[in-house]
Parts: sequence; C-alpha cells; structure tokens
Amino acid sequence: MPKDSFTSKQDDLLLRKPEATDGAAIWELVRACKPLDENSMYCNLVQAEHFRDTCVVAELDGDVVGWISGHMIPNKDAYFVWQVAVGPDARGLGLGRKMLTHLVEREECSDAKELKTTITEDNDASWGLFRSFARSIGGELTDEPHYEKEVHFDGHHDTEHLVTISLPEMEEELASAA
Repeated sequence: MPKDSFTSKQDDLLLRKPEATDGAAIWELVRACKPLDENSMYCNLVQAEHFRDTCVVAELDGDVVGWISGHMIPNKDAYFVWQVAVGPDARGLGLGRKMLTHLVEREECSDAKELKTTITEDNDASWGLFRSFARSIGGELTDEPHYEKEVHFDGHHDTEHLVTISLPEMEEELASAA
C-alpha cells in the first residue's frame, strides 16, 4: 500500500464511544472477523449502550471498521477486553493497538492497573496484538490457562489462556503528581 494511502486512512480514522445505533454494524463487523465468536445482535447493541464508556468503535469514512468490547472487572483494578475486531479495510493501520491505548487512557478506565483478556493458544493475531500492546506501553505480559476445554467448555471450545498485562502509570499522571 502506498504511504500516501496509509496516511490518508490514518487521518480519516475516528475512535469514539459506541451508541446503541451502532449495534447492527458492530454485529456485522464481528461476523466478518473470523474466527471471533459471534454474539447476538442484541448483545452487541446492549454492549454499545450499557458499556459504551469501556468500549470503542473505530470509524473510517463513516463505516464501523473496528470494535473493542470490554469492561472494568467488578471489585478489581483491572480492565477486561472481551473482543477485538478489525475489519479488512482497516488492517495494517495498527488499529487494534490504537483502540487498546485509547481505552486504557479513558477516565472510565483510569483505575485499571492491569488489562486482562483470554486468548486460545492458536490465535496468533491476538497474541501478536497483545504482545505488541504490552511492548508499546512498557507493560509485562503473563498468561496461564483459565477457561479450560473440558472443565468449562464441555469439550466444545479450546482452552482460553488468561492474559494479564501490567499497565504502567501514564506519563501525564506522573507529571501531575510531581
């Protein structure tokens, strides 16, 4: 892809909180991003409305091309990433990492000291994204089996590894505390 095309796409990219009206577009995006587990359209609509402060939509030329659903884990200083979807038109822009950074910098996620997610062993794209994100913020990444194939999924889904990334204090926060 020519550098000019890359730059113009970057300039047109908008990261924002989702709205309930984004539910159908989010659902279509997730369906187009195999092997992501598909939720119901209603689930995506509720995520976009009820969890909008901890989710993000990426728009390119008015189209939803990226989505991260997540939430603060109750009674923990941790942000949990449920799903990351980047559509074909937005691949190669570093969008997954941009959306993660955008989310952990939001006021609503400011109490998070860790980012957590689950990834199956064979999901190379997700491992690459979260390793890249950890490196970019200077965080440490660890993982361990969490939701196990036989114990939790009755043999119907591969084991999900719980990935934990430490979230160092943001530079602005350190500067304002000094």
